[in-house]
This record gives sequence, structure tokens and C-alpha cells, in this order.
Amino acid sequence: MYDAPQPRPHDTPQAPPSGAVPQNPEPMPDAPQPAPPQKKSAGRDLGAAIGVGVGLGAVIVASLFIVKAVFVGVIAVAVVVGLWELTKRLQERKGIKAPLVPLAVGGAAMVVAGYARGPEAAWVAMALTALAVLVWRMTEPPENYLKDVTAGVFAAFYVPFLATFVALMLTADDGPFRVLTFLLLTVVSDTGAYAVGWRFGRKKLAPRISPGKTREGLLGAVAFAMAAGALCLEFLIDGGAWWQGLLLGLAVAASATLGDLGESMIKRDLGIKDMGSLLPGHGGIMDRLDSLLPTAPVVWLLLVVFVGTS
Repeated sequence: MYDAPQPRPHDTPQAPPSGAVPQNPEPMPDAPQPAPPQKKSAGRDLGAAIGVGVGLGAVIVASLFIVKAVFVGVIAVAVVVGLWELTKRLQERKGIKAPLVPLAVGGAAMVVAGYARGPEAAWVAMALTALAVLVWRMTEPPENYLKDVTAGVFAAFYVPFLATFVALMLTADDGPFRVLTFLLLTVVSDTGAYAVGWRFGRKKLAPRISPGKTREGLLGAVAFAMAAGALCLEFLIDGGAWWQGLLLGLAVAASATLGDLGESMIKRDLGIKDMGSLLPGHGGIMDRLDSLLPTAPVVWLLLVVFVGTS
């Protein structure tokens, strides 16, 4: 075997002739590849959301059909927690000090009064709660008084007063079925909006308020709620007719969507995503009440018109 000849120290490399192609060209960088399509995401922990939802549903249904008074207590607790979340966020994000103590006491009293004495008692409790908010705030300096009491009166109307209509539904002889119809239609409307909007949504419904909502999702909410309404009025509510259920479902889809958009406006103004973190996968109590609260008086009124108060 012979060794390969070694270059002499005085040898210098020669440049390749002009136009010659190097035998070992530098490798070209890989061309950028298109990113794989991203799968649509629900944006939340669906496992936790489903588990919490099923657990809450079991507690609600059990209390609803076993002892009515227990369900009234569930409403009152939800109201107090919702008020706590709302007033806490108002103070953290805007410096607004809506007094929680008179709101919590008055809110719980509002729900109980509506159940025990009817709509007139609920209005009286609402007025007394507003007065208590004005007086309670007087114990602090006058700066921002008007802003604080305005927020307090708004909170009293938005959370406990609207929730009182659920207690009013419960006073009828078939009250548990009326409340169940209200809950089912609201949940079905939200589910229809989510399912259809997630799968087929293209046109934004209100991009400045809630970019995730679409017109296709709204149509899904209407279709799902109207179908569920026809079934509920036919099989759950004595004296109800399927065509009344269609109208009820349409009204629920509208009120639930407006309620959702209304809370989205509040959260955008506050610069937050959720009102709280009490419910894994859902946010806070107020994040679950957003579509329920404005829907309660709508369902109560239409059921009174369609089948009466007893």
C-alpha cells in the first residue's frame, strides 16, 4: 500500500475555473414547510367542565324534587357567591366598592321573599336592598359615592332580583317541572350554540363583544331550544302544547344569547376572561349564571301566559 501524496508547504490552492460547479456544494437550507392545520380547541378543560356540570346538575335536580325549600337555599347560595365574585372583580379592576354585606343579605332575602310571598314581596325586598346599599356606603368617605352605589344597585338587580324568578316558578304546583324546563332549555340552547358554532361557525355574531360567537351558532341555539321546548311543553308541563314550546324555545335562545353577550360586555370592560375560578372548567358561578339570569323572567312570564300560575 502506498501513502497518498501530501502537499508541499509552498503549494497553494488554486481557484476553480470560472463557471465550474463545485463538486461538493454547500447544502441548501430546507424550504419552510407549511404548518400542520391546528385542531379546533374548546378553550377549556372539557373533562373538568363535564364533571363539574354533571355534579352540579345532580345536586340541583335532587334538591328540586326532594324538598322545594332546599332548592330555594341553593338559589340563595348561588346568588351570594355570584355577588361576591362580581363585587370583588369590580373593586379589583375598576376600584368600585359596591357594598357586599347589604347586597348578600338583601339578595338572599329577595329570593326567599319571592318564594314565600310572590312577586310583590320580591319588589319590596329589591327596594329595601337598594336603600340598604345607599345607607351602608354612607359610612365611608363621599368620594366615588355615586359610582359605588350605582354599581351596588345594578348588582342587586342583575343577580338576586333576576334569580328570584326561578323561585317564583317553583311556587306553582308543577313548580319543579317548570324549573327543570327552564334549566333544560337554557342548557340546550347554550349547547346547540357551542356545537353548531364550533363545527360550522363562519360569520361572527358580535365580534367586538364576543369573537367566538357566530351566526351559525345562534341558529343552532334556536333550533335546539325550540325542539327541546316542544318536548318539554308536551311531556313535562300540564296544559302545555308543543307549539307553545316552540315559542318558548325561541324566546329562551334569544334571552340566553343576550345574557351571554351582556356578561361578555362586563368582562371586556373589566379586562378579564372569567368572573372567578370556583368551578374548574367553567370559571366562576357568575360565568354559569350569565345566560340563566336573564332567561328566568322570560320563562316565568311565558309559562304564566301559557298554562297559568298554578
